[in-house]
Amino acid sequence: MSWCWFYLPLHLLMAACLCHSIKAPTSSLQQSFKSNLFNFYHSLILADGKETTIHLLKDIPKRYYFVLEEGRALAPFSITVTPCDVPIEWSILVHKASASLLGQVAQGEHDTQDISNTQKATSFVSTIFNYKGNSVETYMGMSSHSALYMLEFLSTERDTHITVYLTTDTTSGHLYPELPLDPRLDVVGIGHTTVTLTWKHSPSVLQHRENIQYCLLVNEKHNYKSLCAAETAIRSSGMKLPATLALSLSPYLLEPQQVMILSNSELSIINRVSSGEVRQICMGTKNTYTVPNLSPSTQYYFDVFVVNLLTNASAAYTGTFARTLEEPEPKVMELKDGKVVQVVLDGKKQKFHTLQYQARHKKVQFTFQLCHGQVRVHITKNGKTVASENILGLRYLSLKGKLLDTYLVQLRSTEESNSSVKVQVSSQFNKPLFPLLPESLKIKSFSKLRTCNSITIAWLGTQEQSKYCVYKKQIEEDQVWTELRSTDRCSGPESRHKSEKVLCKYFYDVNLQRAVTTETIKGLDAGTLYLFDVYLIGPSGIPVRYHSKVVKTRKKC
Repeated sequence: MSWCWFYLPLHLLMAACLCHSIKAPTSSLQQSFKSNLFNFYHSLILADGKETTIHLLKDIPKRYYFVLEEGRALAPFSITVTPCDVPIEWSILVHKASASLLGQVAQGEHDTQDISNTQKATSFVSTIFNYKGNSVETYMGMSSHSALYMLEFLSTERDTHITVYLTTDTTSGHLYPELPLDPRLDVVGIGHTTVTLTWKHSPSVLQHRENIQYCLLVNEKHNYKSLCAAETAIRSSGMKLPATLALSLSPYLLEPQQVMILSNSELSIINRVSSGEVRQICMGTKNTYTVPNLSPSTQYYFDVFVVNLLTNASAAYTGTFARTLEEPEPKVMELKDGKVVQVVLDGKKQKFHTLQYQARHKKVQFTFQLCHGQVRVHITKNGKTVASENILGLRYLSLKGKLLDTYLVQLRSTEESNSSVKVQVSSQFNKPLFPLLPESLKIKSFSKLRTCNSITIAWLGTQEQSKYCVYKKQIEEDQVWTELRSTDRCSGPESRHKSEKVLCKYFYDVNLQRAVTTETIKGLDAGTLYLFDVYLIGPSGIPVRYHSKVVKTRKKC
């Protein structure tokens, strides 16, 4: 009589399946029912004690069934549903057949048509739970083993997926770590680039410290109510992430959009996404953490998850948000006419250094001497931009205006390392502090004049009588980049060791075509690399350093 499966309403499956073994004892009937139900609906049976991932198509409901193990008249069970993207609707329905119908079917007193005609009178269908939203919800109840339970899920926004966990074993611990009675995050400190958070310990951490850890999620968009919701959001931005967001410290290969930082037993993963970045930080069992390297005046959302490292299951604290403090207004330094100031810029924080000057004449000249790194200068006059460029070497900018014009100079480093620059503004063009410069600050060496113990170099001079000092330094092959990179181009001969000095001489020529000087440096070692520097020192005493030149003497002569 197995044909009866195809003619009964779904909520009478339990009673109909009894026709497979009429007059059998009740326990055998129930066992037969569960066996047939499994064979017929094996893909829709919800597993007990295992987290199940369910994919939902928009506007298409999906149903799962479960029957509790026989035994006691009442048995406890719990169901936890975790939406991983958009809000969903889900319900729990219970189907119970009346005792009279079961008895009649067992005695063979009703055929299939009778059962169909009396289904409304002989069965009871009720909804015991209904929810709509995107929060993680858990239903706990008691059930009779003679009842058939149905879970129905629906997504009305778009295709999505959820996780469902059913358990009838409420005595041997939990798949999900426990949250404290107060699961809120508290913001206890806010800075320009940091936020300090604290939260109450999870009971699971206190009981199973070696298998539990806290993981923090930081982003600029919104809070997440579950770890799988955060994972889905990051994936939707175009990333391919491992299923656990790498929060369990597993050795996953990172995508190009990910950066992993491991320090002080903390794992940080930064995901570059379209809406900014999402940071994941796992800090073991500490329940206080200061989030570093945030941007000033920016709102961030913080979520803490307590993660079971053995099962990778997690529970979410109630997220919070905080706005970092605004950067303090930069101090405006007043530039004095004719005075040279040296400005050191922090490359990592990209801070502006602001200098102000009020003109006493209709024409002013700004002079910038790059000392180290790379610097960009932006000049405004009465609020309007008049110059904006990167500084290379020594740069003069002559600007016209009117009396009492206000100039604002903003300087910033364009590198992550510190940069520095000397600045002078002057209305007295006839008394410049910086020396007159040649057309080029390059040093030339002559290969044909190079010997085992001497090197000949040349450089351009000017029409102004100036002092030139030559210095040399023996270096190794692997030191060339470091020496050239770390050179302070604003420092003068006073920064050099006396043993490195070769000579100083005065030189000029009214005819710029002949304003060239050469020097042969002798007493060098064969096959050795040397770094040569020339300093131009004008009447004011401010030095200008030519571009360093690296030359190697011949090995054999």
